Amino acid sequence: MRGTRNGQRRGLLLAAGDVVEAAGERFRLSARRGAVFELRSAEFAVPGMSAGDAVRWVYENGMVGTRDGRVVYERIMGAPSDERCPLCGHGTVRTLDHFLPKKMFPALCVDPLNLVPACADCNHAKGEGVPSDAETTPLHPYLDRIDHDPWLEARVVDSSPLWLEFFINPPPQWDPVLIARTRYHFALFGLAKLFAVQANRTVSSIRRQLADLLSAGGKDVVRAYLREEANTRLADRLNGWEGVTYRALARDEAFCSGAFSS
Repeated sequence: MRGTRNGQRRGLLLAAGDVVEAAGERFRLSARRGAVFELRSAEFAVPGMSAGDAVRWVYENGMVGTRDGRVVYERIMGAPSDERCPLCGHGTVRTLDHFLPKKMFPALCVDPLNLVPACADCNHAKGEGVPSDAETTPLHPYLDRIDHDPWLEARVVDSSPLWLEFFINPPPQWDPVLIARTRYHFALFGLAKLFAVQANRTVSSIRRQLADLLSAGGKDVVRAYLREEANTRLADRLNGWEGVTYRALARDEAFCSGAFSS
């Protein structure tokens, strides 16, 4: 009986090949125009199988649980060359996140475009949510390539201890939907707080060095150092929190004059 059931499943999966391929193409067309919210889960079923069975046999057993499938899994996991999560730009990739939930869109459960390398925090933050409109569609790291424009900014908050506030400052040529999506993505993954925490650690780690520079050459030497650090990091990641942190610090007169010591 067990062999019969396995044979039936194999037959169903092989027969579903054309349907799965068509589903992937439909997903690609919608994702490229930022319209995945228009897709309906009922259109992405695997014929003859429940959503749970499809996910279990195609993704969990087929991709994750077999040697050949695991090779593909690890290859997608390793897509970011620096191992940074493409959703937040900071965390280390630990898993694959389904851009559209696998249990609601089982025909896409092993589609490479629907599998996004992610850190554990971003994977948890995204959860099983499905976009309800264009403005609440998270950015897709493979399709929504926005880092050719500067959009991340920060400013020093006058508080004790010193704190940096990160925010979106979109360029004027962006369309309103892209701006809304970027703001939604920023809020969904808690990037303002994540970057602020990391920036605060950076300030703590360089405080002694800044004090020495200020003592030796004054605020202009401090500012020159911060600008150089900013330029080096921004050349590598135009919207990376590290470069944006150093740029914000260099622009703050009080900080360069010694506010970092408070």
